[in-house]
Amino acid sequence: MKIAVVGHIRHPIAEPFMGGMESHCHQLVTALAQRGHEVVLFAAAGCDLPQARAICAQPYEHVLPWSEWCGTDRLAAYQHAAFEFAWHEIVGGEFDIVHNNSLFTPLMDWAAADGHPMVTSQHVPPFGAMRDTVSGHARCDWQHFTVTSHHQLSLWDDCNSAQFSVVHNGIDTRQWPTVPVRGERLVWFGRITQTKGLREAVQAARLAGAALDIVGTIEDEAYFDEAVQPWLGGRIRYLGHMSGAQLRRQIAGAVAAVVTPLWDEPFGLVAAEAMSCGVPVMAFDRGAMREVLGPCGLLVPPGDVPALAAAMGQAAGLDGSACRQRIEQKFSVDRMLDGYEACYRAAIAGVQPAFSSSPPSSNSSTVAELA
Repeated sequence: MKIAVVGHIRHPIAEPFMGGMESHCHQLVTALAQRGHEVVLFAAAGCDLPQARAICAQPYEHVLPWSEWCGTDRLAAYQHAAFEFAWHEIVGGEFDIVHNNSLFTPLMDWAAADGHPMVTSQHVPPFGAMRDTVSGHARCDWQHFTVTSHHQLSLWDDCNSAQFSVVHNGIDTRQWPTVPVRGERLVWFGRITQTKGLREAVQAARLAGAALDIVGTIEDEAYFDEAVQPWLGGRIRYLGHMSGAQLRRQIAGAVAAVVTPLWDEPFGLVAAEAMSCGVPVMAFDRGAMREVLGPCGLLVPPGDVPALAAAMGQAAGLDGSACRQRIEQKFSVDRMLDGYEACYRAAIAGVQPAFSSSPPSSNSSTVAELA
């Protein structure tokens, strides 16, 4: 197939990844190309993939930071211009399918009006504008939607289930090393922002007297300065934002990974990545975390610092042998691609009867109508 993948444009799709959306999009494009598809990634400049085509000069976080410009007309216009350019390229590019990995809702309107088959992957829980747009197109035969867990699917219970599929995120275990003997330090990795619960992880490590390594980009500097910085030194250390290879080696050498979401994680990619290295996980029981972990670690009540500290005390005794096997069986790249390809075929089949008697509208007219 010839596949257009549309990425989120807040950050570049490049290592070191700023978050799970960037990591997933990078993995998706790479894996689709390896499977023999012709793939073009439409994303912000700065991507490190040969399939990438820039649709804006810079990721918007570099010029209009989310913390300052969220909800403003200027940021909305920046995104609209980028994705409108992408849509013109897509409509003129004879793509078989569009895989929408952005959070830009008008793309679904344009696909509906132009009769272009599209699969939209939902990487966040349904919020106002997204829920309204998806609900409006959930009976469009050439639009299909994926969520990353059964827990996430339950949040879309008011939408047409025939157009929704669960496609778990896939991990390429060839990139994630294992070591014969796990180390003695815990690892917490991810974006450093309040919703990821690093404060609680640090508090639990202090309570347990545990050694904790922290890896990730500081997205909220005020939060880091208040909740993390004062406790660094001794057994708790911040190692910065690592490259992919460095991060994977760091995780593989950990005794266990600590995952502390303070919101309902749609999947929990960091947990799956740690398990790929044969490293068990201790986590707050929120969102899809139970679905991902299975028997490969310890779940504690959400936000319960003393319970997390108690779990940290059991880290050395956790069995990591089943972790990688669970990823290979349930969350492999091949399983992910099988799921997406089934959705692609369904969306492509859905557009044919709908436009059998009249051709789809041109993109130019669509953009004019939606402007």
